[in-house]
Amino acid sequence: MNKLKSDLLYLVKNVIDTSLPDKAVSKKLDDILSKQEINDLILIAIGKAAWRMAKAAKDTLGDKIKSGIVITKYNHSEGEIEGIEIYEAGHPVPDENTIYATQRVLDMTKNLSEKDTVLFLVSGGGSALFEIPSDGITLEEMQDLTNQLLKSGANIVEINTIRKHLSKVKGGRFAQHVYPAKIISLILSDVLGDRLDSIASGPAYPDSSTSHQAMEIIKKYNIKVSEKIIGALKNETPKELTNVESHIIGSVKIACETAKNTAEELGYNTILLTTNLSCEAKEAAKFLASIAKEILESDRPIKKPCAVILGGETIVHVKGTGKGGRNQELALSFAIEIEGMENIALCSFGTDGTDGPTDAAGGIVDSETCKKIRQSGFSPEALLDNNDAYNALKISGDLLITGPTGTNVNDVIVMLLTSSPH
Repeated sequence: MNKLKSDLLYLVKNVIDTSLPDKAVSKKLDDILSKQEINDLILIAIGKAAWRMAKAAKDTLGDKIKSGIVITKYNHSEGEIEGIEIYEAGHPVPDENTIYATQRVLDMTKNLSEKDTVLFLVSGGGSALFEIPSDGITLEEMQDLTNQLLKSGANIVEINTIRKHLSKVKGGRFAQHVYPAKIISLILSDVLGDRLDSIASGPAYPDSSTSHQAMEIIKKYNIKVSEKIIGALKNETPKELTNVESHIIGSVKIACETAKNTAEELGYNTILLTTNLSCEAKEAAKFLASIAKEILESDRPIKKPCAVILGGETIVHVKGTGKGGRNQELALSFAIEIEGMENIALCSFGTDGTDGPTDAAGGIVDSETCKKIRQSGFSPEALLDNNDAYNALKISGDLLITGPTGTNVNDVIVMLLTSSPH
């Protein structure tokens, strides 16, 4: 492995380690407890980082937690937590376990009084993992709708706008359910701009989206839905809640700052372009390739050796039948754009360790990536057209596989360039 790729792997590990929620959860809980006395908490944790967040809370609060439930993605639990029920369910599409686990949450938090407090730990993935559809809508209909939205190119805010209006727990409705009990939410943000009403579809936050917007999204992406779903979309979500206290404890901004600091420690000049990247994965790749060419030729906008860092979440219009995710698609697209160019490497990865419906977090590519794919008898362009970035990067040996990380704060993209061969 060349030095650029080795440096990228080190950087990825540092970003993930720093983004783990354990210390952030403990620190925020200590801060909250220093200002108010809280006992007999009910702990509810949802999302890909739910287990680690719940474990940190239990280690910090101990017997102050009287009961609790964790709902996380399959293979994201790391064992038992004393006094806490742990469920794994489907992501990015909800399944039967989603419904069962969410109903357990509603049962545990019903008939609460103003003296009760729910500690609500929220991370990305919660939209799929915490769900009971509105009356009259089946799980199968929700699964079909989710699959259509994921393939349409709709962004996460648009997808969650639909989800909120079709759910008994999203868009502030969970907060309504536990009222008059208080909810204290600790949140790992996986949504650009840290929109609290969109992270995990905002189960405990007033919803700013409207039924009209939800209908416009259905029309915009030509989503096929039943009359029952159309009717449910017209049910407006809560716009005011009086029992909610929310704290963001992690975000892609923090992850990108870690990437920047790590790159500087490794000796690279650094530039953080954005923490709000939101466009087609292929377009982001072309944009980054154009920047790479400018830097290699003219040392603009930054001098080599350098690291160009971005955070956010791209989208993919799925038209082929291949396997992949947005980070893998970005990496493969970039590899095609810079084929034959020396002294450059790029990594695009999901901080949760999973990119799309695959076991990869993303990809690490360089000028040799396409060469290796072609030498194996395949066309990288054809694989990209079929949305088959996973198999393309598997052929070249450029998949990034971290396993589930226990955190989830969007995607990070890092491009390294140098003057001398590595």
